[in-house]
Amino acid sequence: MEGMPQILTVRQQAEVIHSILRKRLDTILPDAMRLANLDMWIILCQEDDYDPVFKTMIPLDTWAPILQMLIFCDRGHGKSVERINLSMTDTVDLYDRPWRGTRHEEQWMQLRGIIEERHPERIGINIGRVNWATGGLTYNLHRQLLETEPSIAGNLVSAEKACEYWLMTLTMEELEIFNHVARIAHEMIAGCFSPRSITPGITTTEDLEWAYWQRSLNLGLELAFKPFFRLIRRNAAKAIYPVEDKIIRQGDLLHCDVGIRYLRLNSDHQELAYVLPDGETNAPEGFTRLLAEGNCLQRVFMNEFKLGLTGNELLANVLSSARLQGIPNPRVYSHSLGFYLHEPGPLIGLPWEQEKCPGRGDVALGHNSCFTMELAVEDAVAEWDDQKVRLSLEQDVKFTERGCEPLDGVQTSFHLI
Repeated sequence: MEGMPQILTVRQQAEVIHSILRKRLDTILPDAMRLANLDMWIILCQEDDYDPVFKTMIPLDTWAPILQMLIFCDRGHGKSVERINLSMTDTVDLYDRPWRGTRHEEQWMQLRGIIEERHPERIGINIGRVNWATGGLTYNLHRQLLETEPSIAGNLVSAEKACEYWLMTLTMEELEIFNHVARIAHEMIAGCFSPRSITPGITTTEDLEWAYWQRSLNLGLELAFKPFFRLIRRNAAKAIYPVEDKIIRQGDLLHCDVGIRYLRLNSDHQELAYVLPDGETNAPEGFTRLLAEGNCLQRVFMNEFKLGLTGNELLANVLSSARLQGIPNPRVYSHSLGFYLHEPGPLIGLPWEQEKCPGRGDVALGHNSCFTMELAVEDAVAEWDDQKVRLSLEQDVKFTERGCEPLDGVQTSFHLI
């Protein structure tokens, strides 16, 4: 595709992921465990049913058969965290592998010996209840762990805080790569919102969904989620052509909600296009003005990011500031972004909840994390007979010591078709 940034081969991706994972294990893992006050962290899962955190802790080019056990032991500040892989999985140089057997009974006995030798007081397991990505331990494996070493029942605690920090916090290298991922994602959208992909009166929004999906596969990219494209049509035109026909026509607004997954990082974008009627060269002024209001709301959103605020506090602050500035009908429903699409950082509103989100909205904001700046403005558009139109916008941002900044910019004008 013209203008598409470089996409690495699978072999190159595996090398990059391995290098970054080693740095994450050296630097982010100790902080995660100490934040959660864990002496030991045990992650258990099975082949084809990976714990969400486990998936981010192994190399890309790894086959993980049968029973998986990762054990981390913190011997105290100033010392590195001991990393043990107790399985048949080859994790190369990232973990110690004291066991090379094949029988899962032996694995459980090895785990028992590791625990008894190190005497941990607080053993974290992935039984988090707020974020789904922190609750990957199955009932069966939990039961087997207790059967193997009944004496540790009183020492087991939720590793939710460690999981949150590990999944939410990115290295500087990952933040730089994320900017590249966003650039690829923007090019994907531009390719769909163009005359090369759309013939007004013929092309449907379903055609665009399949085209986006196919282009992702052709480029060697995974989807972050199923792509969505929809029509926003003038009421007078809907009386002749109901939007249910899904056929893209002149004078329509097009809205997408799409994302890719590349180098283990997920993008999530919503952008807008306008299909020019004969004789027009730009979107109506009412839409241009409303998009500018959306850009103003995005600036308010980024300016309100402060270390330690919860998602609920951010939501209240953004909406309060937006209303004071006269932004029409602002709505915010943003979430963290990275290894997973909606987890595990602070949730900042929901489309149906603009006051408070208990649990996930109480998670605090940390540096070196990424989010979707997902929000909307709504107002009457004079050129559409004062029809009220909601513009939903979504761009990816990063939050560092420098503040909150977009990844590869934001949409400031409509894609024109």
